[in-house]
Amino acid sequence: MRFPIISSGSKISIWFSNIKELPSSGKWKEVLYNYNDIKQAGVQLTDSSIFPPILKACLAFSFRCGKSVHASLVKQGFELYPSVQNSIMDFYAKSGALSSAMGVFDYMKKKDSVSWNIIIRGHLHLGASNEGLGLFIQGREVGFEPNISTIVLVIQAYHRLQAFDDGLKFHGYLIQSGFWSLTSVQNSILSMYVDIGMVFARKLFDEVHDKDVISWTVMIGGYTQIGESLFALELFKQMVSESGIKMDGQIMVGVLKAYANLGDISMAKLVHGFIVSRNLDYDLFVGNSLIDLYCKCSDIDSAFRAFSEMPQKNIVSWNTLLSGFVRNQKYLEALMVFNLMGNEGVDLDEVTIVSLLQICKYLVHLHQCELIHSRILRKGFELNELVINSLIDAYAKCDRIIYAWRQFCQIKRRDAVTWSTMISGFTNCGMPDEAIAVYRDMHLSDENPNHVTLINILEACALSAELRRSKWAHGIAIRMGLASNVAVGTAILDMYSKCGAIDTSRRAFDQIPQKNVVSWGALIAAHGLNGLPHDALALLSEMKIHGLKPNLITALSVLSACSHGGLVEEGLFLFKELTENHGDELRLEHYSCLVDLLARAGKLDSAFNIITRIPAGMKPGASAWGALLSACRNYESTELGAGALGQVLELEPSISAGYLLASNIYAAGGSWVDASRMRWIVKERGIKMVAGYSLVHIDNKPHRFVAGDKNHPMSDELYSVIEQMHSCMKMDMRAHPPSVNHNSLYT
Repeated sequence: MRFPIISSGSKISIWFSNIKELPSSGKWKEVLYNYNDIKQAGVQLTDSSIFPPILKACLAFSFRCGKSVHASLVKQGFELYPSVQNSIMDFYAKSGALSSAMGVFDYMKKKDSVSWNIIIRGHLHLGASNEGLGLFIQGREVGFEPNISTIVLVIQAYHRLQAFDDGLKFHGYLIQSGFWSLTSVQNSILSMYVDIGMVFARKLFDEVHDKDVISWTVMIGGYTQIGESLFALELFKQMVSESGIKMDGQIMVGVLKAYANLGDISMAKLVHGFIVSRNLDYDLFVGNSLIDLYCKCSDIDSAFRAFSEMPQKNIVSWNTLLSGFVRNQKYLEALMVFNLMGNEGVDLDEVTIVSLLQICKYLVHLHQCELIHSRILRKGFELNELVINSLIDAYAKCDRIIYAWRQFCQIKRRDAVTWSTMISGFTNCGMPDEAIAVYRDMHLSDENPNHVTLINILEACALSAELRRSKWAHGIAIRMGLASNVAVGTAILDMYSKCGAIDTSRRAFDQIPQKNVVSWGALIAAHGLNGLPHDALALLSEMKIHGLKPNLITALSVLSACSHGGLVEEGLFLFKELTENHGDELRLEHYSCLVDLLARAGKLDSAFNIITRIPAGMKPGASAWGALLSACRNYESTELGAGALGQVLELEPSISAGYLLASNIYAAGGSWVDASRMRWIVKERGIKMVAGYSLVHIDNKPHRFVAGDKNHPMSDELYSVIEQMHSCMKMDMRAHPPSVNHNSLYT
């Protein structure tokens, strides 16, 4: 069999034809093969139209090859052809080599509109906004005609630079030039107006006749971004009922974010049904947004079901579910999700690491925190600011402030978040002096503190309970103009209450213009802390008069005030109200506080009955049993105390308080062997003893006097005063013996 012989002329014709036709099917490599065959054949190229597809092939396949083609064009004298020059410039611009593109542009003797569009679009597309806008102005001066893609990029550049005045002027140019009638241009301008102000954006939106799905998406996203979720959802309802536009995944993501901001679970399920009915549940981004929506509505079960039903998942899906469990304090379930990630072969990223550190922080898992730290180093995440700040925070919460400080010292460039995290860490570990020292270092480093930094330093001053230092921190808040901020003002009043300056706390509260439930709750807690339970109850009534409904935390503060003030009847009445109004929402802390209220008043059997009647799903904690155990010591109830002791030691085997209480109970009952055994167990197990102390303010400076410690420089003076007071009390008792109503002993 003989093959037909193809002449060299036919080969050249085929090569040329292939180079011009193959790009339509995206066969860029074949284009370059044909070009290489032409070069090897030594054919002299005379048709300049062959070079644009060759350069496009180089753009898709090899930058080095494109430079070689450019050199070949220069040698053959084709670089003076405008179409070839534009193709070379387009190749460099799209390859990111702006300086080479500008070199070609500057060399061009005759620049047409294509040339200007290429060079302007190249700069704007690569984020060189100022340079691109400057070229656009130059081009308009010589009369070049921009195309639609250039117009859209110019609008986006004004938007990105937030040069809204220039953007408004450009809007006027678009109206004059006729570009305004194009939907893509209208949507780009609308997106810019969203950042200028939603009032202006809405007015413009209403003037647009041919709205498409992007127009609606921009407006819904704009309202959601500024927290106006109800407006966003009203617009969505209008879109569904009036426009007849086909929904897509992008607009549903914006709608789901709006529902997530509202936290309405019933509406969340309705919109989920709408998504399924429109066959949008297969969209990956919609699925991730559904998980986030359910997590923010605290419906973890539905979030997990939505996750399980997703046909396709990515790392964002896993992280959204994991962070949702953490946000809802489902830490053990979050660990199960992480284990599932490992079983599915999903590799963790920085967001996963941060969620895991949150779990370690709340569960106080130091060993797990160290394991995660080693993963951070292996993955090279130690330069990620969010990861390192979370690691510092986790170590501090695990009571390893030295580890936290070591990480902090290794950071070369610290931002306000890093400084704030370290200040918070020292405060959390009971080291206010060190926290304040870090703040002073921050001030010297010229890093500007934010309101979170300020709140952390206020908490440190509250912990030190030093009035002069607290006034210093208050002065910082005033200079920063944040003293009237509700969060900062609440921290200020709490700080003064810890110093015992309750009147100053009230004045700080009065200076908050927009008080909320948290600030009222803090003021109520302040009065309870300072032994003013009646005032705490009065403030609760005053809060209701101002139209604010107390939440569960406020109620807990009032219950605590009643407990410490001995207001049993008031506390019981309040708890009854809580049960009627909140029911299943009550947490273990509320029941523990009620137990403490009854136990302090000597109603031990009633306190024990409350413990036994705590609803299913809530296991009585050490605080409830500890309150009962402490009362058993005070009221010498050995039998009930023995049962409470077993519970406390089981729940908190590594904390000294239970053992010391037990030792004191045994000692009071004359069981010296058992009392000694409790103290021996503490020593044998290496449990850290936390001694009680009294905080006494002398000349506006706090002094801690630890129980039994006579090493304090003012201890002799203090004990002398106590002895004098004791003697005076004895003399007064002898002079005025109390009268006893025998009938009252039996009532």
